[in-house]
Amino acid sequence: MTSGEPVVLVTGSAQRLGAAIVGRLHDAGFRAAIHYRASATAAEALAARLNTERADSAATFAADLLDGTAPAALVARVVAHFGRLDALVNNASTFYPTPLATVTAADWRALVGSNLEAPLFLAQAAAPHLRARRGVIVNITDIHSELPMPGYLVYNVAKAGLQGLTRALARELAPEVRVNAVAPGPIAWPLDGQIDEAERRRILATVPLGREGGAAQVAEAVKYLVCDADYVTGHTIAVDGGRSIAI
Repeated sequence: MTSGEPVVLVTGSAQRLGAAIVGRLHDAGFRAAIHYRASATAAEALAARLNTERADSAATFAADLLDGTAPAALVARVVAHFGRLDALVNNASTFYPTPLATVTAADWRALVGSNLEAPLFLAQAAAPHLRARRGVIVNITDIHSELPMPGYLVYNVAKAGLQGLTRALARELAPEVRVNAVAPGPIAWPLDGQIDEAERRRILATVPLGREGGAAQVAEAVKYLVCDADYVTGHTIAVDGGRSIAI
């Protein structure tokens, strides 16, 4: 399939933050490659809704990004389906606590693999296509890449690495491809209860704007970096209500 409409691949985009990013960029005129690992039902429902809004504008792609061959294969499948790739949003992430005393090699592989290694190899595979379109990469980092969260050692390191990768790729891929990041603050709490209600209240008490943010605000920042920020590269926008300047 070929079309004049640009194409974005958003990893981990069947639900929550990734789905909001897909929806916002679809509203901006992009065709959407919706990547998922296990959330097939949600991914198909999102694609169906977007295709109702605009025919043949969304498709789903399953991949386990921890498989060493998966990033390149995913990019190849997206390009084969849509005929082009204009933007890559590295949103897929794994998040769970790893206190120093309990860190294992498996934790390192899971957290660094999803949060840093996969974005690197997705960027590598996407680079020729993005260069051809003068495209863009946006990485979803975290304010804790600079302000480490106690008890989440490996996650903090992985997201710090992703922030460094953002800057390095911006130099490596210039001038054809812009590379930036968005660092959410208290936006979408984990669904597994690892951050309890008391801790949520404590965190929100440190937010200068005095409220929790939403996925739509992160999606709007991604849309700005993809569509509007044509002289911005190598930078990170914190969408955190000011928390990163208050702790």
